[in-house]
Amino acid sequence: MSKREKEAQETDRPVVEIARAIDLLEAVAVHSERSLENLESLRALPAVPYETFLAALAADPRGVRTRLDRVVMSDDPEIGFDALLEVGALRAIFPEVHAMVGFGDGEWRHKDVWKHTKQVVRQATPQLEVRWAALFHDIGKVKTRSIAPDGTVHFLGHAEVGTRMFDRINRRVGLFSSDIDDALRATIRFLVLHHLRANQYDRGWTDSAVRRFARELGEHLPELFCLSRADITTKRPEKKRRGIEQLDDLQARIAKLAEEDARVPPLPSGVGNEIMSAFGLKPSRLVGTIKQQLEEAIAKGEIEGHQPIEVYVDFVRGNRERFGIS
Repeated sequence: MSKREKEAQETDRPVVEIARAIDLLEAVAVHSERSLENLESLRALPAVPYETFLAALAADPRGVRTRLDRVVMSDDPEIGFDALLEVGALRAIFPEVHAMVGFGDGEWRHKDVWKHTKQVVRQATPQLEVRWAALFHDIGKVKTRSIAPDGTVHFLGHAEVGTRMFDRINRRVGLFSSDIDDALRATIRFLVLHHLRANQYDRGWTDSAVRRFARELGEHLPELFCLSRADITTKRPEKKRRGIEQLDDLQARIAKLAEEDARVPPLPSGVGNEIMSAFGLKPSRLVGTIKQQLEEAIAKGEIEGHQPIEVYVDFVRGNRERFGIS
């Protein structure tokens, strides 16, 4: 082989190796889509080094994302995750996820976080943002585990820590960057941050608390409920039933209150007269403007709707300059 041929071979080698990494990810996606539990055919393929997966990620992030999407969205993504683990891709691409493997069970007195995560992804409705959020929702547990003197295990703040970890993942691998899919990134991040919220509900919440919850979750409410339902992985039938009923009750209350709010104005009748009386105002455009500003404050969550008149008068009194009252 001539010197020129050797140089050409060295130049082409990274391209060839990257192609092998992409081909291996394709094989993983096929295994996941076809629910092929036997991984022997993957083991028979040439091994791909850790660094080569990273090179493939840098060279073709869209190609990598496409194949990972297929794993996440398959009927049995657990098979795909096991395959990613087997070929070394999970550790290379998502070391934060790989850290959950074997984390828990046994002496730690809490469920195996990796097994739980795989089950949550499988149970989640097949929406891309929900499935990805399910994969990342508990990554913060590895860094937040603490054990109380009585042996109780806690993961305090794991949603917030996991969200910051997801931000670092995205900066490192760029699979959800703005030039690929920024809307997906934002939704995954939101769901990871708030994945505990719905399961914290109890029937003692006031209507105002339910309205505030729905307002804060906003457009992501349907996806959050999908993730919350998938996050119930207990093997105890009674505990599972209670968890599902709790979510059903919260959803029903949100729908009922939204229906009521659509029929009944957020400000009580007579609020304009009370404002005029409290501040010595005459019927004028200013009174109408104040009512409009109050409605906008309600919409923004600054103050609750459907409260007694005194609540709105006091709100105006505390913000006189804002409402144009000297």
